[in-house]
Amino acid sequence: MVRKWCLRAIAAYFLFGVVMYVYLFFLADTSIPDMYKGTSVDPTTFLNAREMMLSEEYSKIRNLLFFLSSPYEWLFYYLVLIFGVSAAFERWAGQASKWFPLKTAIYLFWLSLASFVFTFPFSYISYVFSRTYNISTQLFPSWMKDELIDFWVSYATMFILVLVLYSLMKKFKKKWWLAAWVLSVPYSIFMMFIQPVVIDPLYNDFYPLKDKQLESKILLLANEADIPAEHVYEVDMSQKTNALNAYVTGVGSNSRIVLWDTTLERLDDEEVLFIMAHEMGHYVEKHIYFGIAGYTLLSFAGLWLTAKWMERWVAKRGTVWKVESITNISSLPVFLLTISILLFAVSPLTNWVSRYQEMRADRYAIEMTQDKDAAVRTFQNLTKAGLSQVNPPYLVKIFRYGHPTMLERIRMMEEFEGDRDEEL
Repeated sequence: MVRKWCLRAIAAYFLFGVVMYVYLFFLADTSIPDMYKGTSVDPTTFLNAREMMLSEEYSKIRNLLFFLSSPYEWLFYYLVLIFGVSAAFERWAGQASKWFPLKTAIYLFWLSLASFVFTFPFSYISYVFSRTYNISTQLFPSWMKDELIDFWVSYATMFILVLVLYSLMKKFKKKWWLAAWVLSVPYSIFMMFIQPVVIDPLYNDFYPLKDKQLESKILLLANEADIPAEHVYEVDMSQKTNALNAYVTGVGSNSRIVLWDTTLERLDDEEVLFIMAHEMGHYVEKHIYFGIAGYTLLSFAGLWLTAKWMERWVAKRGTVWKVESITNISSLPVFLLTISILLFAVSPLTNWVSRYQEMRADRYAIEMTQDKDAAVRTFQNLTKAGLSQVNPPYLVKIFRYGHPTMLERIRMMEEFEGDRDEEL
């Protein structure tokens, strides 16, 4: 029976992979509508033939890896359950210690290690393709170091979450999910607060922007938008990637405006200012607060559904999995599997909200800078640096894109006719 269900799961995964491969490589239409050919939206106007070819190849590979990654994670959780591996990990942890926190730490270490080993080939393939297409500039030792940092950071944060979660399960048999939901919001805000000063510096060096003249221009924009920013930070990303990025991170006194050094090297001041105005648009329109509110609602529904599904699955399959109750820590893969499936299922909605907010930030940026040419050049340069598709397939857009497509963003810039002085 176990072997049969295992083979079915693996066959289903490979069948899904074949379907997505055929869709992405043969069926999906990524061409530009005829009405936009020859315009600034058309990639042939700002990419050469080789860049066009590489963009299509890399985007297809990257999109395929994206769609294969979540089901691969689900397959891992299912296999450790059906083969009784999770139960074995709990047994080993129980033999080492009866103290629940230490028992949890030992169990989670074995599960995290198994997950790391199982998913490592997938991560390595992604890294190799990124290097092959010159998106990543990171040497293997540096990449491996980041992977190990990821492992321990994830392990530390997961240990806290799992310890609290299963303590709540033992204390509140039926309403543990509600208690977990109440605690999840302050925990998420706390993580947002420490991210810029504790976690991010583990991966990269952050320092004040070296170009003080550009920093003055950025802070002038921030002052105009009533954003309490005193410094702009630069991060050394050129040793890892050729991609471009900038962002605002953190909350409260730990908020930071951050620019990748690749962005500073490859974009002119006007383009950088447009990007900064975009990030400021998120602050002005209070997108972080809407995000917290949305997370609060979705996590409430998600944890409730997870509790119901966990009880049903463990009651039905627990004997086969050697998991007696959801309060057993060996049920953790059931929890993680359920959460992962729910996150994937709801991603079209969360991505739609994100795309709307990003479009609003784009609108704010063009209204603030009044520099249409710089805005168009920025998106064209972002496309070139990331080898992105201007018009990605529909399924890729709804499941993967938290930003509008480049076709939508450049088109909006070209169609913008506002004049801030006239409006005033």
